[in-house]
Amino acid sequence: MKERFSGYELVESIRGGEVSSEELVLELLERIERSDLNCYITVCGDAALEAARRADRAVRENDRKALRKRLLGVPVAVKDCISTKGIQTTCASKILCGYVPPFDATVVRALKDEGAVILGKTNMDEFCMGSTTETSYFGPTRNPHDKSRVPGGSSGGSAAAVAAGETVLALGTDTGGSIRCPAAFCGVVGLKPTYGLVSRYGLIAYANSLEQIGPITQSVLDAALLLDVIAVEDPKDATQVKGVRRSFFEELRTLAASWEKEGVAKLKLRVGVPREFVEGVDTGVEKAFWAAVERLKELGADVGEISFRSMRFALAAYYVIAMSEASSNLARYDGLRYGLRLEKDEDWHTTFSKIRGKGFGEEVKRRIILGTFALSAGYYGRYYLKALKVRTLVRHDFDEAFKRFDVLATPTMPFVAFKLGERIKDPLSLYLADVNTVPINLAGVPSISVPCGLSDGLPVGLQLIGRHFDEATLLKAALAFEMAWKD
Repeated sequence: MKERFSGYELVESIRGGEVSSEELVLELLERIERSDLNCYITVCGDAALEAARRADRAVRENDRKALRKRLLGVPVAVKDCISTKGIQTTCASKILCGYVPPFDATVVRALKDEGAVILGKTNMDEFCMGSTTETSYFGPTRNPHDKSRVPGGSSGGSAAAVAAGETVLALGTDTGGSIRCPAAFCGVVGLKPTYGLVSRYGLIAYANSLEQIGPITQSVLDAALLLDVIAVEDPKDATQVKGVRRSFFEELRTLAASWEKEGVAKLKLRVGVPREFVEGVDTGVEKAFWAAVERLKELGADVGEISFRSMRFALAAYYVIAMSEASSNLARYDGLRYGLRLEKDEDWHTTFSKIRGKGFGEEVKRRIILGTFALSAGYYGRYYLKALKVRTLVRHDFDEAFKRFDVLATPTMPFVAFKLGERIKDPLSLYLADVNTVPINLAGVPSISVPCGLSDGLPVGLQLIGRHFDEATLLKAALAFEMAWKD
C-alpha cells in the first residue's frame, strides 16, 4: 500500500470494495509497530480491527445505512486529552495513568456514528502545555522529516502520525496554536475552528475559554470532511454556538473538481498581511511566506498590509489567562478518585501535595503556580483583569481587520522545527514561539495552517485566518492555495 492515504478518496474506495478497511488497519498497525517516532500513547489494535471488519462486512452485505456513513472504515487517531470510552486517556501525564473514561467525548461519538475506526490515542505535551511534545510523561514524539527534531505541540503525536502515514486522519486540540504549530512543523494541514463551533464536551480542559478540537490531515479537503463530522450540535456543551453553518466538504469538493478541470479559479478575495506577524521571523520562513503571498496574488487575491496594535501585548495576556484557567481546572487532580494514588495515605493536605508533586511534570507545575499567583488576592486585578482587557483589544483588532479583508495571512511559526532538547530548558523561548498563533485563540476566530514550502529542508506553514464562523471562506482560500501550490 502507498505511504499516505487521502481520507475523502479512501472512503469511496472502501464503499466500492476496492480497499479493505481491515487490510488498511493492519498495514497501519504494522507501521506503528515498526516506527520509532513515538506518535501513540495507546494503540487500539484489537478494537480497531474489529471496527474495520464491521465496515468491510457492511460493504459485502450492501448495508445501505452503513454505506451512507461519511468515514466508513477510515482510521482516525485521537489526541490523548479527548475522552474515549473504554480506552485509557492520560493527557500524557503520570497523574492520569490508568484512567479509563466511562464515556466518549462528543467528537469521538460523532466519529463512531460515521463509521470511523479509532486507531489509538496520540502523544502530546502533558495537559497540552507545550509546543514540542517533549513534556509528555511517555517521552517525546519525533518529527518524521528529521527524527532529531521536535514535531511541534501540543498535538505533536497527531501531526507526526498523519505526516508519517501512521493514520489517515487525526484529531488535535488548539489552545494557543497546538494544532497549527505541529501541522506547520510536520508539513500537514491543521485547522483550529471558531471557538464554539465544535463541542468541547469530553475534552479534558486546560484553558476552557481558549481551546477547540480540530482536524489534522493531509489535505484541506480532508480537513473539511473531518470538520463536518465532528461539528455536530451538542446540548451538553453550553459554550457551543447553535444554529451556525456546519457543513463545508461538499461545496469544497465541487470547487476542487471544477478547478482540476478548468484550472484553479481566480481567488476573488481580499487578503490582509498583519505586518507585526512577519517581523522577526527567520529568514527562510519569511522567504517561503512571501512566496506564498505572491502565489495568492497570482490567484487573483487583492493583498494589502495592516497593523495590529495589540500584538505586542497578546502573548503575555494569553499566558496569564491560560495559566490562570489551568490553575483552576487542574485543581481536580488529587489522586483520590482516579489516576495516580500513593501506596500510603497520610492526612489530606500531605497526600494531596505528594500526589500532585509526583504526578505532574515540571512544566505543568510551573503553569499552575504562575496561574495561582495571577489569581491571588492583590494580583488578580494587576494581571488577570488586565489580560482580559488586552483580549478585548485583540478581538477589536481582528474585527477591524475583517472590515477591510476577507482573510488574513501570516507565517504559522516564526521558525522551522528545532532540535529535540534545544529549547526545553528555556520556557520563555518556548512561550515566544507561539507569538503568531495565540492571538487567534484570544479572538476566537478560525485559522488553518497549510504547507507552503521548505526552509533548510524542513516544512514551513502558511497561516490563514478567517472571520468568526466563516470557515467556508477560510477553507476555500486554503484549498485554492493548496491546489495552486501543488501544481
